Amino acid sequence: MELGIRGKVALVTAASKGIGYGVAKVLLQEGARVVITSRSMDNLRAAESSLKADSSFDVTSFQADLTLEDDLVKLNDFISKQYDGVDILAYNTGPPKIGRFADLDLQDWEYATKLLLMSAVSLCHKLTPSMVTKRWGRLIFITSLTLREPRPNLVLSNTVRLAVAGLMKSLSVEFGPYGITSNGIAQGHIMTDRTKQTSEFEAKRSGRSVEEVIADSVKQVPSGRLGTPEEIGNLVAFLASDKASYVNGVMIGIDGGLVRSLF
Repeated sequence: MELGIRGKVALVTAASKGIGYGVAKVLLQEGARVVITSRSMDNLRAAESSLKADSSFDVTSFQADLTLEDDLVKLNDFISKQYDGVDILAYNTGPPKIGRFADLDLQDWEYATKLLLMSAVSLCHKLTPSMVTKRWGRLIFITSLTLREPRPNLVLSNTVRLAVAGLMKSLSVEFGPYGITSNGIAQGHIMTDRTKQTSEFEAKRSGRSVEEVIADSVKQVPSGRLGTPEEIGNLVAFLASDKASYVNGVMIGIDGGLVRSLF
């Protein structure tokens, strides 16, 4: 199926590994021109090199820490000069600190807000004007199932990501008349470093092995397995496409059936 994103410019943040990398890979396979970011130059170079193993892929990297406004300004300047704006924003971030409410101080909350919310606000401020001019754009916010079902030890994610969902919905209303859609993804257990990190935290707390914790997580998933970053990428590619032009303002779960609620 031709998705209609060949030649479109996509920005995928936090894309040196994990979900971001999987999203970038799928968008490249669909013919998009992709800019990937990471705060780690070493990880970014490794990711770009790996993606460029397919010589047909048009991928560029830019080092940026999403919590630093100066970095976001430089990223926007780079994109404006190199591509004359972005057509698709696949907004992804690293995770906030793991912990219960009593484990966290105000600095942890401030950092999580910068990382998960304010970076999205800043990027959307910078990227939407060119989308409005073109009368076409896609804003896709990759979040977490914590939006629908708070998880133990993930108080920061449980809380701040709800604000991202509010931003997503608000932008769908404001920019819908300009041919710009705004949607979100609430993914479940995906095999990434974050899953390993949270499993290690729970294993230490409960006295179980990491393998046991992961196995227990899998038992909760009707599909009987963890998801892959590329499966998130497939959903992003669809939402970015012309086939999804009437999908706007929704948060789509992709979790193998883990969350039992209808909405």
